[in-house]
Amino acid sequence: MKLPRRQVLHLAAGAAALPAVSRIARAQAYPTRPITVIVPFAAGGGSDAIGRIVGERMRASLGQPFVIEIAGGANGSIGTGRAARAAGDGYTLVFGNWNTHVANAVIYRLQYDILRDFEPVALLASNPFLIVARSTIAANDLKEFIAWLNANPDKVSQGSGGVGSPGHVGGILLKNATGIRFQHVPYRGDSQAMQDLVAGQIDFMLASPTTSLPQVSAGAIKAYAVMDSRRFEAAPDIPTVDEAGLPGFYTSNWYALFAPKGTPKETIATLNGAAVAALADPTVRSRLADQGQQIPLRHQQTPEALAFYQKAEIAKWWPIIKAANIKAE
Repeated sequence: MKLPRRQVLHLAAGAAALPAVSRIARAQAYPTRPITVIVPFAAGGGSDAIGRIVGERMRASLGQPFVIEIAGGANGSIGTGRAARAAGDGYTLVFGNWNTHVANAVIYRLQYDILRDFEPVALLASNPFLIVARSTIAANDLKEFIAWLNANPDKVSQGSGGVGSPGHVGGILLKNATGIRFQHVPYRGDSQAMQDLVAGQIDFMLASPTTSLPQVSAGAIKAYAVMDSRRFEAAPDIPTVDEAGLPGFYTSNWYALFAPKGTPKETIATLNGAAVAALADPTVRSRLADQGQQIPLRHQQTPEALAFYQKAEIAKWWPIIKAANIKAE
C-alpha cells in the first residue's frame, strides 16, 4: 500500500530526530556509572589528598563514585598520558596541576599535547609557595632577606623538591627579577629539602605551605612572604610578596580537573557544576585550608577561566624553563 506523501515525510522526519533525541537522553543521564579520576602522582601526596577531598563532595552531587586511580611517574606525565588516550565520555578524568599541564611540556618529550588533548573542567585549588629561610639568618623581613642575598653572591644555597619543580623554576624567576646569584640544590622532594633547611644545611626555599607552615609555626624556620596576592587563611600574619616588597612575584602549584578531548560540553558543564558545589561546601573549604590551599574565586572556577589561566601560566613559565634549559634527568 502506498502511503500519502505527507505521511511519508512525517515518518522520515521522525526517524531523523531519533538519534538527536537519543543523544540528549544520554547526555541527561550522565553519569550512569563510576567516574575514574587519574591522580598522576604518588599515593598520599598533595594531589591524592586534594583529589579525594573534592571527589567525595562531587560524588554527592553526581550520584556516582569517584574512583581514584594512582598512576605516578615521570613528574606526572605517565598518568596524564593515560588520560589523554582515554575516551572522551566523561568517565575518565585527570587531576592535573602546574607540573602536568604547564612545565612537563617543556621538560619532557610528551606523546600528547597538554592543550589540544584535554578539555578544562575546573580549577580546584592553588598552593602558593612561601619564601622561607633557616632560622639563624639575621634578616627579619623580605627586604632585609633580599639585601642579605645580594651581600652574599654565589654563597647562598636554595633547596627545592627537584629539577623542574615549582620551587626550582620559581628560584630562577627570583634570579631574573633581582639579579641575585645563588646555588640551587635539588632534592627528591620538598620534604627532604625541608629537613635540611630546618637543620641549617641549606639557606632558603620557595616551599609549599604543606611542608613549610608546620615548621614556621614551630619556629624552626622563618617565613618572609606568601608568593600570591592573597594571604593564607591558615597563616594571616605572613605578608604577601606585594606587601613585602616584591610585587607580582607569584609562584603556585595549582590543581585542576581535565577531561580527554572530545568530551561533550554538556558533560563538562555537569562536572563543573559538581566541582563548583564542592568548592562552596564549608567542610571542603575547611579541609582544603588545612592542606594550605587557596580556593579560587567563583569567577575563576569555570572551564573557560581554567583554559585562560593555563595559557597564561604557559606564557609566563615556558620562556623561563627554556632559557634555563631545564630537562628531565
